[in-house]
Amino acid sequence: MTKQAQHDAWSRRAFGYGLALLVFAIDRGVKALLMGPVHLDLVDQITILPFFALRFADNHGVSYGLLTAGSEEMRMILIGVTSLIAAGVAGWIMVERRRVDVIGLAFVLGGALGNIYDRWYHGYVIDYAAFHLGAWYPFGIFNLADTAITAGVLILL
Repeated sequence: MTKQAQHDAWSRRAFGYGLALLVFAIDRGVKALLMGPVHLDLVDQITILPFFALRFADNHGVSYGLLTAGSEEMRMILIGVTSLIAAGVAGWIMVERRRVDVIGLAFVLGGALGNIYDRWYHGYVIDYAAFHLGAWYPFGIFNLADTAITAGVLILL
C-alpha cells in the first residue's frame, strides 16, 4: 500500500469515527437539554408544529418497543447485543473504502452508542420526537440516535 493510500485510509477512518462521535455528542446534548432544563419528562408534550411534538417516552425495548427488557438480565443482554453490533460497525469502518459507506456506518455507530449509553445509565432509551396526525403516531416516538441509525442504513442500502 502506497503512502497516499495509507493516508487516505486513515483519513476515512478518522472521519468516520469523528462523525460517529459527533452524532453521539449531539444525541447526548439533545437528551440532556430535554431531560434537564426543559423537563420533558414532567409534561404531556410540547407542540412544535401541528404534526410534530416533543413527548417523553422511556423505551425499554428496541424499535417500537419490541423485545422489551422486563428484567435486569434482559437489559444487559440488549446492551451486550447492541454493543456487539456497534463493535462490528466500528470494525467495518476500519476496512470500508467508500466514503459514502463510511458516512452511513458512522451514523449507525453514533446512534447505537447514544442508545447504548441511555440503556446503560438510565435503564431505558430516552425517546422524544413524535410526528403525528391527530392522535395517530405513524412512527411511534423516537430520538436522534434512532434517526441516525435509520439514515445510516438507508445510505448503506
